[in-house]
Amino acid sequence: MNMSDLIQTVLIYALPVIFAITLHEAAHGYAALRLGDNTASMLGRVTLNPIPHIDPLGTILLPLLLYFSTSGAFLFGYAKPVPVRFDRLRHPKRDMVWVALAGPGANLVQALLWGVLFYVLTGSGVTERFFIEMCKAGMLTNVVMFAFNLFPLPPLDGGRILVGVLPWRQAVLVSRVEPWGFFIVMALVLTGLISAWWMQPLMGLTFDFLKLTLSPLAALLR
Repeated sequence: MNMSDLIQTVLIYALPVIFAITLHEAAHGYAALRLGDNTASMLGRVTLNPIPHIDPLGTILLPLLLYFSTSGAFLFGYAKPVPVRFDRLRHPKRDMVWVALAGPGANLVQALLWGVLFYVLTGSGVTERFFIEMCKAGMLTNVVMFAFNLFPLPPLDGGRILVGVLPWRQAVLVSRVEPWGFFIVMALVLTGLISAWWMQPLMGLTFDFLKLTLSPLAALLR
């Protein structure tokens, strides 16, 4: 892609990415609040305002540098993690699962809503490429976040879910991986293993689910 195409793609993805990150993190904080921990709420993290969730390095600078330096071939970023005191949850081990699930769950709902908007726009005869591509970007961004965050290794949400559902002995063993989890995940990303073994299969299943769920709307607006 040339520079103008890269800039246009950044503009198309900007809003979906901001929503995907903001609602993902806010969902963690909201679930924790409902289950007994108000830490995130007191710090202003249970909000739809994206600013408290943005990490200047991980949310803005790193993704842009990677995107432009690789011509869009590789992209990675992160937001400020929502602080959760699991010891304050009413049932820490069980409730940890629901707090962790809330983030990917928010991404799945957003992917579905972007799909609804896509069919409504196309069914209404809207042909403006920018808005159609934004809907597609919204679905893709949220499906990627949904699948990636469910990878079963701490500190990702999937790792916390795994710790929550395993018996105590096994849960403690898995939780000990967390200090090195980020580096392990990055190594798997760079080698392509997480893409081939996890992302592609789970994303395929997720898109099949979305297509099936949206099929009545698609048929209605056809």
